[in-house]
Amino acid sequence: MTHVEAELATQPACWRRAAALADGVRDQLPGAGERTAVVGCGTSLFMARAYASLREGAGLGETDAFAASEFPAGRRYDRIVALTRSGTTTEVLRLLADVRGTARTTAITADPATPVRSAADDLVVLDFADERSVVQTRFATTALTLLRAHLGLHTDAVVTDAESALTDPLPDGVTECTQFTFLGRGWSVGLAEEGALKMREASLAWTEAYPAMEYRHGPISISTRGTATWALGPAPEGLAEQVRATGALWVAGHLDPLAELVRIQRLALALADRRGLDPDSPRHLTRSVILPSPA
Repeated sequence: MTHVEAELATQPACWRRAAALADGVRDQLPGAGERTAVVGCGTSLFMARAYASLREGAGLGETDAFAASEFPAGRRYDRIVALTRSGTTTEVLRLLADVRGTARTTAITADPATPVRSAADDLVVLDFADERSVVQTRFATTALTLLRAHLGLHTDAVVTDAESALTDPLPDGVTECTQFTFLGRGWSVGLAEEGALKMREASLAWTEAYPAMEYRHGPISISTRGTATWALGPAPEGLAEQVRATGALWVAGHLDPLAELVRIQRLALALADRRGLDPDSPRHLTRSVILPSPA
């Protein structure tokens, strides 16, 4: 069993722990009305986008999400939340240094014994969700579960869905496909982007992700026999029929979108196994991107 396979299987238990932790760290997380920015890199960026959509949609305050390297200089926020599994990602640490004193900063990390400990004003540690694999699964979804619980949007049903995602068979025919598109709406757009990233990282699959309503505005042209289009959450009316008419496989997500992401993680591992790939060590990738200091 690979590390990533073992780690993704622990997600229901990790989500329970994160939800139970949320009330105890509420002072380290954005309060109602705070103008908030959430930053990250790679997988953490997609979790940031999902959280930003959830928080603003819940009426708790303006919330933006940025790649750490693309944070708009000079824009003012009450709180900046940085998601960083390793606590060593260069772009995140540089941003936290740049904004020190202009906004309260919170880092959510798996490893407190790293530079992010002194870079952020507040630290939330999810060490029980740390990972040995380069490919992120449980840390990202556990961090988002913590944030959903803090917003009052997590329920036990989400964990039940995650358990189903680990045991239910993958959709018929999906492992035979060669191209994959993931669709979301609202907060699940970020999850669709993360699903596509997992497929690229672990199995070198050709993947895309879009807001579901945008799929008819061009991307559907790639749908054909041998492609799969997977919706995380309810799909726009008529889209499933349009996709099926192209000959492509339509996968209707029936679980909570975060649990649906677990099913996509499993698909990525299944394809990696078929292709003889090691999902623990994807090519050209490392656990953390650490750049040399500027000259």
